[in-house]
Amino acid sequence: MTINDTDVPFAYKEASLSPRTSYPRPDLDRSARWLPLNGDWDFFHDGNQSTIVVPFAWETPASGIGRTWLEAARYERSVVVPSHWGDARVVLCFGAVHHHATVSIDGIQVGTHTGGYTSFEFDVTHLVTVGVASMLVVEVTAPADKRHIVHGKQRSIPRDDYDGVSFTPTSGIWQDVWLEARGGTYATVVELRGESRTGIDVRVQVEGDETEGTLLTATVVNGGYAEPIALKRDSGAWYVGRIELEHPRLWSPTDPHLYRVRIDVSDAQCADVVEATVGLRVIEVRQGEIFLNDERLYIRGVLDQGYWLESGLTAPSDEALLADIDLARELGYNLIRKHLKFEEPRWLHRADQLGVLVWAEPACPSRFSDEAALAFEQQIEPMVRRDGNHPSIVIWGLYNEEWGLDWNIPGSEERAAAAVRAYDLLAAIDHTRPIVENSGWAHVRTDLVDWHYYEPDIATWARNVADLASGKREDFPVRLGPDFVVDKSLYGNEDFPRTGVALLNSEYGEGATSLERAWHLRWETQELRRHDRFVGYVYTELADVEHEGAGLLDAARAPKDWGGLIPSDVNSDTVLVLNMVPKQAGADLALPVAEHVMEVHVSHHGPVSVSGRIEVGWAAFGAPMNAGVESPTTVGKVAAKPFELSESFEVVVPQRDSPGRLILRFVDDAGVLRARSFLDAAVVEPPNRRGARTARE
Repeated sequence: MTINDTDVPFAYKEASLSPRTSYPRPDLDRSARWLPLNGDWDFFHDGNQSTIVVPFAWETPASGIGRTWLEAARYERSVVVPSHWGDARVVLCFGAVHHHATVSIDGIQVGTHTGGYTSFEFDVTHLVTVGVASMLVVEVTAPADKRHIVHGKQRSIPRDDYDGVSFTPTSGIWQDVWLEARGGTYATVVELRGESRTGIDVRVQVEGDETEGTLLTATVVNGGYAEPIALKRDSGAWYVGRIELEHPRLWSPTDPHLYRVRIDVSDAQCADVVEATVGLRVIEVRQGEIFLNDERLYIRGVLDQGYWLESGLTAPSDEALLADIDLARELGYNLIRKHLKFEEPRWLHRADQLGVLVWAEPACPSRFSDEAALAFEQQIEPMVRRDGNHPSIVIWGLYNEEWGLDWNIPGSEERAAAAVRAYDLLAAIDHTRPIVENSGWAHVRTDLVDWHYYEPDIATWARNVADLASGKREDFPVRLGPDFVVDKSLYGNEDFPRTGVALLNSEYGEGATSLERAWHLRWETQELRRHDRFVGYVYTELADVEHEGAGLLDAARAPKDWGGLIPSDVNSDTVLVLNMVPKQAGADLALPVAEHVMEVHVSHHGPVSVSGRIEVGWAAFGAPMNAGVESPTTVGKVAAKPFELSESFEVVVPQRDSPGRLILRFVDDAGVLRARSFLDAAVVEPPNRRGARTARE
């Protein structure tokens, strides 16, 4: 990524509110015959009847209910299967319902499902008649006490240790509901894997009228491959085969090519056809480095909790759901960590199409018990079954910061074993991506050692980051509550290897105001870029959520006051790393500024070396980054190799007696602007503490 020497206004749109009408599974496409069931449903609770808008949780204003701590309710609506579906089988699909759902049609129970984040479906062919209305009922229970069920960032009553970072609960139907027409015998699971880079391994499970002797074929329908292959039944319940590609085209962020694979299931009366997507790519960890298709990868990520003002965990519209990916790209990020939530397949499909990398992870419980650990583990197979085909997912996460493990992996063999068990369960199902068993600290079995560290003092941050990179220290202070600070270690035991593992920061950021947060983003990120030992970072976070004001964007996805910072400059392939400790937000240099020499490095994560010159000059205080500068000076020749911090280059900082902005630009030999940074010079005013109490002896 190179930088344009203009300041492009950050683009965003306010989200409109509407029950979504787009087909929910573009990655597993049966959109030729489907019926959306979003919209108005009758809603019964506490002896009252009203109308609720599906798929918005009943706590949200968007639902029309806005009721928190309601623990049980019933949904009802009439459903008519289209006459032109004929002899097709009819399948009722739910994106997600929190927490326990009992589904019936015309008084006959169809089935139940427990787990507020996993998708599920029921074959209801025997309970409906085409062209005739049926009554669909969904009864939901959502306990206020969520401590031993998976609930992610939903608040619980009684309160738990995570209440300070938890939000309004999400109960009831909160993702799409729809009907699909399928063949008499139909594919229920389509697993596509493209990790060999030369072909696609296909595995399909079927259900329906006749599964013995059913004929299945798989055909790549784009890219000039039209010859179907026959799938053969293995010793189990899977039909398997491999599509060899003569001229394979790999998926990557710069060329996010997707193959569309049509699965045909033969049936004497009604055949089944579904079209799935996959990308050919290999993501690997080798000797402490990450590679995508044999090329070094540096993660520039942002954490995204997927909450919206009026609609909670459910996007207010299709447009709003997908827009967050574009916003993250505009901010310069190449990866989105979707935090403690299975995001909708439409979102993942859009990430596939745009070449945006994804860190996917399930929600956690907040207390440890056998019941809680089992509930957590029961999400793993559905997660992979639904989302495993997406090439954009390059990291699987599991537990987060020992949530559901009582912050006690080092002190409890039982809790450590639960983290290992989750890792092993996931690895046995899908180990085509790196797996993080406990994001943040206390690792016991993982493919990436990640760490979460929040530190308000830049000098302390820089020192501790350097010590973590060198291995001088393995722990760091973590504030778990207002009066609860713990030194957390990267490692959960002494046996975990200290070398040869990939190390990255997956949560950081500070500041009480938007100006301070932008300032911390600039300086903290440059310190991470200083150390080649790290393979990336994930900033916290994309957008504000309720009381949590840590977003680069506000809760409505509007940009904040970044004090002249352009976040994509911070997250560019090439950045400048300045050898200095800034004074404070808005005043990196204290006035008056004496002429002095500052050392500057170049951190470059492109595929080939770069060389050029550094241009330096003062501009007016608060000037935009493309502003002209006074009496510019040039430093050359500057060069940087891929993934190696360059040697230092001396830059003369001219004298300054009045407020101003020192702008630094790195321009390559072809005249392309590769990186830029700035220093603000202003009066550093000490804080006013008049009238403050003093601590008693």
